[in-house]
Formats: sequence, C-alpha cells, structure tokens
Amino acid sequence: MLDRAARRRFDPLLERSAERCIALGLSANAVTWLGFAIGLLAMLALAGGHNLIGLALLLVNRAADGIDGAIARRTQPTERGGYLDIVLDFIVYSGVPFAFAVGHPEHALAAAFLIFAFVGTGTSFLAFAIFKPDAPKQGKAFHYLGGLTEGTETIAFFVLVLLFPDAFTAAGWVFGALCWVTTAGRIAAAMGALR
Repeated sequence: MLDRAARRRFDPLLERSAERCIALGLSANAVTWLGFAIGLLAMLALAGGHNLIGLALLLVNRAADGIDGAIARRTQPTERGGYLDIVLDFIVYSGVPFAFAVGHPEHALAAAFLIFAFVGTGTSFLAFAIFKPDAPKQGKAFHYLGGLTEGTETIAFFVLVLLFPDAFTAAGWVFGALCWVTTAGRIAAAMGALR
C-alpha cells in the first residue's frame, strides 16, 4: 500500500548508492548476495536476543535490496538476478520472525502465524506473475500485485516489534491478519484477471 510513496522518497538515495556500487565494480547480484549475508547475520542476532543489532542489520539488508535493483536497471537486468532477488528476500522475510521466536520463545505462536501469513502474501503475487508474464512490471523483474501489506508495511512492522519486543505477539497476530486480507484481495484480483 505504501510502497509507491516509499519508492518516490527513497529511490534518489538508492540510485546514488547504486552509482557508487557500479563505480566500485559491484554487480547487482553481488549486492543481492551481500545483502542476503547481512540478513542472515540479522537472523543470528535476533536468535541470540540482540534485537537492536538485528534491526540495524535488517535495515542494511533492506537497503541492499533496493540498491541491487537500482544497479540492475542501470546495467543489465537479468531473469537470474530477478529470481535470486525475490527468493533471498523471502528467506529473510520469513527468517526474521523465526529467528525472533528462537530468541523469544514466548512469542513463537504469533511468529508461526506470521510466517504462515507470509506464505499467503508471497504465493498470491508470485503465482499471478507466473500466469501473467506480460503484465506491466513497474521497474521490477515481474508484475507485482499490490495489497494492504507490502514491503514498506512489513519493514515498519519489523521496526516496531524489534524496538518493542513485548508487543510482538499482539502486533504479529494483527499484522498476520492484515497479510491474509492482502492475500484474499490478491486472489480476488487474480480471479478477475485470469481466464
């Protein structure tokens, strides 16, 4: 829901960062892998109960996710790069609540529900992209069906619960429910667009 507004605000910074990375000889895939490694470090920190370190690393991971796309658009976008980007993103997205639950087992049920909800949001737009490869891509590797909970909202949720970990259970159930609203909306949109 907020991704377009967030892109307008952050794209200039990401573009400047992409220029610097290109000047250093970094490819989009290299930044994707580097960002993923930082995401894994974020998960390790969260599993150890170090929420603020995990949050800082997660924000660097999310910045790398924006920079790799900016590099790809300036150089040579590839199907391999687009595939790698989305797969590693979802590993990090689902890994964060899992790692948080390892460090804070009292929140494990809400974390499991959140991961369950992420499967719904992820599959509902990725499956649509498979069947509608000619749909407008809007600067991405494939068409992205929007919804109530997109990347910006997910990052905001992670920031909230990592700053205030006691709120994870309540926030996780609410955000997971909103993810299911998004999934239902995407399924309805796909049913209307697919024959």
